[in-house]
Amino acid sequence: MPDGADFGRWVCTAMRVAGSRRNGELAIRLVGADEGGQLNQTWRDKPGPTNVLAFPPPDLAAAGLPDDVPAEFGDLVICLPVVVREAAEQGKAPLAHLAHLVVHGTLHLLGHTHDGAADTARMEGLETAALAELGFTDPYVTDAYAGTK
Repeated sequence: MPDGADFGRWVCTAMRVAGSRRNGELAIRLVGADEGGQLNQTWRDKPGPTNVLAFPPPDLAAAGLPDDVPAEFGDLVICLPVVVREAAEQGKAPLAHLAHLVVHGTLHLLGHTHDGAADTARMEGLETAALAELGFTDPYVTDAYAGTK
């Protein structure tokens, strides 16, 4: 199981690769399937747990905060049983898949989406670059994603 330093490194790398220079806090909560399902139903109106939920804070730019003021980036909720199941189904190392979901969720908190083809390509490129910097293989090349470099 990764420790706090691992999670911190994953978040900071995603932020740096995405070009964020802000300083602040981000909470990560690891949950079981029951809580993950309740949160997904409550906040996304979808049944069952999902791998990662991103809860951004209120619009920081609208608050007029300068870049050097520490800010809250939001919260990530990661459902570990879903992460482990997906990793097994996709032939991925659980640690690599968890790192990918932390990077993915962090990018969502920074405002990135995968709503359209261009947004998806940009977000996947940022994820791939961040994970490569962290020593993980490309998460979108399934055969290569079995572990780390």
